[in-house]
Amino acid sequence: MIELPVLNEARVKKPSWLKVKLPTGENYRKVRQLVDEYKLHTICESGNCPNMGECWGEGTATFMILGNICTRSCSFCAVATGRAKTYDLEEPKRVAEAIKLMNVKHAVLTSVNRDELPDKGAKVWADTIRMVKEINPNTTMETLIPDFLSKWDLLYQVIDEKPEVVSHNMETVPRLYRKVRPQAKYERSLEQIKLTKERGRRTKSGVMLGLGETENEVFEIMDDLVAHGCDVLTLGQYLQPTKMHLAVEEFVTPEQFDYYKQVGIAKGFNYVESGALVRSSYHAERHI
Repeated sequence: MIELPVLNEARVKKPSWLKVKLPTGENYRKVRQLVDEYKLHTICESGNCPNMGECWGEGTATFMILGNICTRSCSFCAVATGRAKTYDLEEPKRVAEAIKLMNVKHAVLTSVNRDELPDKGAKVWADTIRMVKEINPNTTMETLIPDFLSKWDLLYQVIDEKPEVVSHNMETVPRLYRKVRPQAKYERSLEQIKLTKERGRRTKSGVMLGLGETENEVFEIMDDLVAHGCDVLTLGQYLQPTKMHLAVEEFVTPEQFDYYKQVGIAKGFNYVESGALVRSSYHAERHI
């Protein structure tokens, strides 16, 4: 076992339950080889996900398209920020072929934000979904997509390819947006979820806890999501990736995560995944 690093020990003590297994095993090595061979990006690596060993060991990974450099500078995220080079038009095919070789039954795709592109990356998104379905007709799909800066025609271009689940993360409560997601807008993200639901897609969102939010604020974001048509909610513990990122304000207990799950179901979500190591794509196959 290894303990997850928490770099602000002086402010908040790391609890004993935050441990993950070392990534090992034949399946893990196979996924590692495919990711390297096909020159793919995964949020598992770029986001320092604590579940990488478990998920890769089960033969699954969350593929990140449109490169690995994001135009936004969210203060919680380990993905590199900057101005990316032009995108790779062969990426959709490589992702689809890797999914076939991995024999993935439920694929999860996400991307960096590409706000500098005229179409915000919508064409590559649509091409990737289409190619995955063409090469893997029996594979279901979840897409964790950006907000496209409210250009909803671009949103429709992506979701009209009909992935089974369309996810867009709120990440935190509205009071903390300026600090956590300075280039995002709470109402814009809610509107995206609403429009996605109206388009007939199964909707999903994720929230990080431990950034200083109150219990009532968590209840309020649940209410907002349900009111805007969100079907699935994931709740997980924020972990500080480097000293340059936001510090952890609180480690939420397993009991509190269980309570939030009960409250979420009572408020109207179809499914709630809630726990310290839960991330957006964790156990994603259950969310269909």
